[in-house]
Amino acid sequence: MSLNRRHFLQASAGAALATRLRAANDNVQVAIIGLGLQGSGDIRASLAQAGTKLVAVSDIYDGRRDHAKEIWGKDLFTTRDYREVLARRDVDAVIIATPDHWHSTITIDALKAGKDVYCEKPMVQMIADGMPVVEASKNSDRIIQIGSQRVSSIVYAKARDLYRQGAIGELNMIEAWYDRNSAIGAWQYSIPLDASPQTLDWDRFLGRAPKRPFEAKRAFRWRNYRDYGTGVAGDLFVHLFSGIHFILDSMGPERVYATGGLRFWKDGRDVPDVMLALVDYPKTDTHPAFNMALRVDFVDGATETSGFRFVGSEGIMTLGNDVTVSKHPRETEPGYTISTFTTAMQREYLEDYRKKYPKIQANADAMRPDADEKFLPPPGYNDHLDHHRRFIESVRSRRPAVEDAVFGFRAAAPALLSNVSYFERRACRWDAKNMREISA
Repeated sequence: MSLNRRHFLQASAGAALATRLRAANDNVQVAIIGLGLQGSGDIRASLAQAGTKLVAVSDIYDGRRDHAKEIWGKDLFTTRDYREVLARRDVDAVIIATPDHWHSTITIDALKAGKDVYCEKPMVQMIADGMPVVEASKNSDRIIQIGSQRVSSIVYAKARDLYRQGAIGELNMIEAWYDRNSAIGAWQYSIPLDASPQTLDWDRFLGRAPKRPFEAKRAFRWRNYRDYGTGVAGDLFVHLFSGIHFILDSMGPERVYATGGLRFWKDGRDVPDVMLALVDYPKTDTHPAFNMALRVDFVDGATETSGFRFVGSEGIMTLGNDVTVSKHPRETEPGYTISTFTTAMQREYLEDYRKKYPKIQANADAMRPDADEKFLPPPGYNDHLDHHRRFIESVRSRRPAVEDAVFGFRAAAPALLSNVSYFERRACRWDAKNMREISA
């Protein structure tokens, strides 16, 4: 965040003042690039903020652009070509919700065009895409925010406060998971009956991906394919990494190893539906060295669940839709295993043990009261709305976004390295500070 702040201050004071005055008195005029399920949710969350207006839509499928006009008016500007959106002077900010393989290109183009950017997670599809986006942000005075909403959640903010207060003592290990078992949850999205090369710009969809004949399933279920998406790691691991990095003020891990497989959804996809990862975090000023185990699967449970267990020396913090802290006091004495010793040795050992640990109580094994503390958000709380609220606030105030390009890349990188590890069957090493993979 300091990176964006520094480059904002380097901008012309007059231009900055003009921007602030305009933003304070006028609508923030927003465009959406990619109006699929996620993009539709994003633009609705953005328009739920006071003083925002949708002025342009770009999508490669004609039906989505037509539907946008059904919702927001026949005079709404729509186009297949996102560059026409970036060329419009009435667009202040763009939301990028395209397939992952387009994220870096459109983000960089938007920053160069002078637009503020909200880019869906993961920020990039490949490790090599990350630093060009970071550099483009560094060289721009524009706001950039990545769309992993947990960093704006009051639930995660509470977990962060509890961790900083030492609620669980010294952190040792984290378990993280994201489970869902439904066709839609496993990306079996509906394909419109009129999908064809005439109604969808196939070449524009492919972009840098390998050329191939039109296939509607690839265009509308792109998350299932490595050419366009990032699999379960980029779609869901990245939420877990974003949450961890926010709570712990962490830059990221130093080692990632992943495994898994395609176990249930054998529908032609070329990414796994089960992925497990073991991740090592080094000691920093904000957290001790610890290990994290992550799991994502589409084959367990009837509903979608996601969460964390932070295991510490004095308690466990469980995080999902709420935060629960379960205390377990440090041991005051180690106990003993003397039953195989001679009777005389047992007697001698116990005498010596009680001298070392004199505070043993007769009722040490008695029932203890439940010490759990639970913290609940308000009914109906929605962190997605909060994330868009904070983006619009940054656009108006010109203050850095809560999840800038550096944060976004540091959250995306270990997720992308999980894919590398899975497909190449190797452990990956990562230099989080300098944001680069280290050769084995």
